[in-house]
Amino acid sequence: MKHTEQYSVLDLFSGCGGLALGFQNAGFIIAGGIEIDQAAATTASYNLFWRNGIDHEHLCEDITKSRVDILNFDVKTRPVVIGGPPCQAYSIAGRAKLNSLGENRSFHLDSRGQLYQDFLRFALKLDAQAVVMENVPDSVNYNGENIPHTVCEILEENGYDSVWTILNSADYGVPQIRERVIVMAVKKEVGELLQMPVPSHNRHSDYRTQNEARFPSFMSSKFFREPNKPADDAPKWVTVGDAFSDLPSLFSDPDQPYVPVKLNVRLPYKLEPQNNFQKQMRSMSGKVSGHAFRKTIRDFKIFNDMAPGDNYLNALEIANVHLKKALKERKVNQKDHPEEYKKIKKEFVPPYSADKFISKWRKLDPWKPSHTVVAHLGTDTYSHIHPWEPRGITVREAARLQSFPDDFVFNCTMSDAFKQIGNAVPPLMSKAIAKAMKENLSIAKEVVR
Repeated sequence: MKHTEQYSVLDLFSGCGGLALGFQNAGFIIAGGIEIDQAAATTASYNLFWRNGIDHEHLCEDITKSRVDILNFDVKTRPVVIGGPPCQAYSIAGRAKLNSLGENRSFHLDSRGQLYQDFLRFALKLDAQAVVMENVPDSVNYNGENIPHTVCEILEENGYDSVWTILNSADYGVPQIRERVIVMAVKKEVGELLQMPVPSHNRHSDYRTQNEARFPSFMSSKFFREPNKPADDAPKWVTVGDAFSDLPSLFSDPDQPYVPVKLNVRLPYKLEPQNNFQKQMRSMSGKVSGHAFRKTIRDFKIFNDMAPGDNYLNALEIANVHLKKALKERKVNQKDHPEEYKKIKKEFVPPYSADKFISKWRKLDPWKPSHTVVAHLGTDTYSHIHPWEPRGITVREAARLQSFPDDFVFNCTMSDAFKQIGNAVPPLMSKAIAKAMKENLSIAKEVVR
């Protein structure tokens, strides 16, 4: 008979709690957490504890300046330690931004590249039974260092059986192609790491990501393990259309006035659940909150004329067509009316560089999973334009692309909510990781017993 012990979890660099939510839904007890951003810590605390009547919270602390004893946590319990140290120093986008700020801000000088050490400091001090660490695929080459390999080496030196892999969230029922490095480790005195996450979904075609193509090169790391493959008869990847089709319609005509919707306003669903993903996401109330989108009036008409998959270059072409039409209607030309021309151009054409913004705008394809949801949504939502309404996606739609259930509440500003969602680990993928880790711990307990 399998052991049914409930394991305590310490959630470091928790963000708004996506990784912890998956573990909670798999039967783990979230015993504590640390997050440096107050808004994110509050979101995690509300959804993991307060809404369930639990008098507990994620601490808002700088982990680099914190000792393990700040936690109201019994170290004898030997928790499972999970977390995702910030990825800005590793990611291509983060590196480019840092390098653009000057030599003294180069990515290899960014202290965030070493935050995995603080993660390990807590895990080892607490003598964790198991460890799960998440990060971006670019962490395999940080200034020539393979960070997940280094983490596994350190864990092995301290008595752990460790592996790292790269998982695609779409394989776990998330309507988004989002690849992340996952380190999993179990204390050797407890047992060995036998079970890896089991995919629930299969891809639509022979589509292969850039990181999958790199798997053979990762074999040089003795700790790398290829992810499990889904069953041949597994359901196909969840698409954007699968994720959005039952949500309330907000903005069907680009000429209609923009009406702001507060995040706490609850709106009725447009349809009954149309698929299993929507059933998983839906709450029992029949209404949904967080369905608010940004006021980008100049661009609503551009969004309307973009086709699924279109990027910023396509958007510029569309904007210039709109400009030519307006100039003709207003009988203005650049040569004779230079100031009026500038004014009208500003009204219709985005001012961004065609060289730098190609991928910064993209219209979602309803027949495919989304591309990766990013924290930059906190600044704007041009990277994820709604597939059939002329607007950026809402907070709730972004949350669905990450597989946060509809009753997961964001008690914060719209910008904070988008940022938290973009930084999160998709709960459905996290749950698959948690189930695999529970199997490893349960098997180990049976062997010890």
